[in-house]
Formats: sequence, structure tokens, C-alpha cells
Amino acid sequence: MIAEVPVKGYFEENCFFYIDDRTKHGFIIDPGAQAGRLLELIREKGWTIEKILLTHGHFDHTGAVDEIRDALGIPVCAHRRSDEYLLDARKNLSALCGPPIIVRDVEYLNDGDVVSLDADPDFALKVIYVPGHTTDSVMFYSEADHVAFVGDTIFKGSIGNYQYPGGNADDLQRSIIRQIFTLPDQTILCSGHSERTTVGDEKRRYRY
Repeated sequence: MIAEVPVKGYFEENCFFYIDDRTKHGFIIDPGAQAGRLLELIREKGWTIEKILLTHGHFDHTGAVDEIRDALGIPVCAHRRSDEYLLDARKNLSALCGPPIIVRDVEYLNDGDVVSLDADPDFALKVIYVPGHTTDSVMFYSEADHVAFVGDTIFKGSIGNYQYPGGNADDLQRSIIRQIFTLPDQTILCSGHSERTTVGDEKRRYRY
């Protein structure tokens, strides 16, 4: 099951829960703000969240991480280059928008890693490196459920901003064409700042 929860800090951002219906265990992806609201939802639903997964280190995707991690006692997982953003309030943009947000002590992920549930190892997401929006951007892909959590790499009808620190237009284009557009057309794309779309729809409208 996928639960999309828009949260509002400085910006509105889509936080996602990816939950195994059988065990009610799962992951929370990009908790950007409103930790109390997200924790209350977890309690109401009876979910057990095993890991916090980050698609990249910008503050609007990480603002609720520490409060949720402390409340649940779970690890935070991000790409091995994530400290470039998580430990730098200017590079993660939080210093430009309010109090600095720093996230320490994450577990590093590499391209091709598989993140699975302890409660059900078959319930898993593959880590795919998609630099361009940031140098640490990844998407989390489930072949079984035909879904990819793409962060800010691509949106419905548009692509990610590559003008922030570490962004690169050529890298972003390569990530979209070689990593996202090679997934099956029916794959649902869940992004940080738009409605859901599919690989097939974005391939048809893509212009660069």
C-alpha cells in the first residue's frame, strides 16, 4: 500500500508511506515536515515503520527526520553522498529559508542496493542512483508493485530543478532517460511535488 501525505513546512512536499498490507510494516519516504502529524497517522493505522528513506538531502524532504527517528528508534537511509547536503545547511537550502536543518548519522545506500523489511524480506525497494537534481539523488523502485519514488528528479509534466548546489542538467537528463524511462511504461512515479504520473505518460510528453 502507498499512502501519500502532503506536509507543509516552508514548502509543501509529498511524504510517502510504503506499507506491506500483510504485516503492516513498511517505510516512510521523505518526511519533510509535520512530524507530529506523521507520527499520529502511524499510530492510528497501527503501522510499524522500519526505516526512514531519503531520496535526497534537501531540507524540504528531511525536516521531520530527527523527530520521527527519535520517536520510533529507527535508522535513516540515504545515498552515500548524502552528507554533502545533510550536514550543510546552505547546500540543503535550509539556511536560506529559516533555521538550519542538519541530519547526522545516516546509513549509507549505494546504487543497486535493495532495502527490505525485516518482517517480510520479499517486500523491498531497489535503490537507483539518479543524480542531476542533487549529487545524492536516488529513487526507490518496486518491480513487484510497479512504483518508483523519484523525489525531485521528475514530476508530472516537468523535470527537477538542476540549478541548486550540486545540480547538473546533463546528469539529470541522463538519469531520466537511462534510469527512469527504461522502467516499464506502467510504472507509477511518485514525486516530491506533483501528482502521480507514469513512465509512459512522461516519455510521451518529455521535451528537453
